[in-house]
Amino acid sequence: MNWKIPLFKIYWDREDVKAVSKVIKSGRNWATGEYVDKFERGVAKYVSARYAISFNSGTSALQSLMIALGIGPGDEVIVPSFSFIATANVPLFVRAVPIFAEIESETYGLDPKDVEKKITKKTKAIMPVHYGGCACKIKELKKIARKHKLLLIEDAAESLGAQIGNKKVGSFGETAMFSFCAPKVITTGEGGVIVTNFKEIYEKLKLLRSHGRAESADYFSSAEYMDYLKLGYNFRMSNILASLGISQLKKLNKIIKLRKQKARYLSEKLSKIEEIRLPGFPKGYSHIYQIYTIYIKKGKGLRDALKEHLNKKGIMAKVYFPCIHLTKFYRKKFGCKKGDLPITEKISESVLTLPMYPDLKRKEIDFIVKEIKNFFYDKKIFKKD
Repeated sequence: MNWKIPLFKIYWDREDVKAVSKVIKSGRNWATGEYVDKFERGVAKYVSARYAISFNSGTSALQSLMIALGIGPGDEVIVPSFSFIATANVPLFVRAVPIFAEIESETYGLDPKDVEKKITKKTKAIMPVHYGGCACKIKELKKIARKHKLLLIEDAAESLGAQIGNKKVGSFGETAMFSFCAPKVITTGEGGVIVTNFKEIYEKLKLLRSHGRAESADYFSSAEYMDYLKLGYNFRMSNILASLGISQLKKLNKIIKLRKQKARYLSEKLSKIEEIRLPGFPKGYSHIYQIYTIYIKKGKGLRDALKEHLNKKGIMAKVYFPCIHLTKFYRKKFGCKKGDLPITEKISESVLTLPMYPDLKRKEIDFIVKEIKNFFYDKKIFKKD
């Protein structure tokens, strides 16, 4: 559909085009090259991590991380059901078991109290999600992980730049993953990065992403033999995409500032509509609004009707996220059913994500607000929808 106002638009400029063109015009080094290392160093520096390693997607990054951390058959990884499905799928890739815990209603991240209830002798890791650009209750989860001697893996796919105080998301656990696919705050089209302070994890990931090959130089520019030390994958990020990532990373603070400005204006305009709850966050947290999600207090029926009304007007509104445990696959494989996670299910059935991007114009925000108000206050529209 040709949306009047899409859910997202990628923020790009001439520098992005120049960066990619330079690599293409080189006639070499499209697959691997110096920009991969440079992009990784840039992400590591931004997050204040010792190491960063890039992958062709956030999913392949997490899959490799499961292997590098020694998570395998029979191990349990506690995850939220309120996320993109990859969060729950990656433990299955290594024959581990995703264990769903409830989320809390303030950040929409894992509820520390329920996480502790779900810990068993088989639990190997806790993998919380920083939803939509806001940190979850990661400090509390870190205390639980330390208490039970568990790995803490941050799924920070949506939250590069989010902070608690002066500490950035991605610097709380042993490792963290950031995604750079199209809708993210900065993007390389597809891509992911793992950050960590542990050299051992970093070295294992380097092998896993490139066929288990011990690379002492750029494989495509070197004539020397490089041995294969273990089974690995072709999960590399290309030099072309890494060059784009470097250019995008330079704009990250500017992009976050613009998103906050747009979100602030949208929140001001929506603040008097009693039927909805605006995105919030705890004191001391910094929300970057990778997505802007409202909560419809009367639940699914009204939420779905509002979504349909906005879509008909050319405004793309979407549900982020339907519950993973209620997908056909998880119902069939694990016998998951409605009622297993009542809090998560209620939140999932009540949220609606509205358009949010740096170039979103005030007149477009005003149009979104106008149609939301029309839906709730125009009796003819409300009755029809």
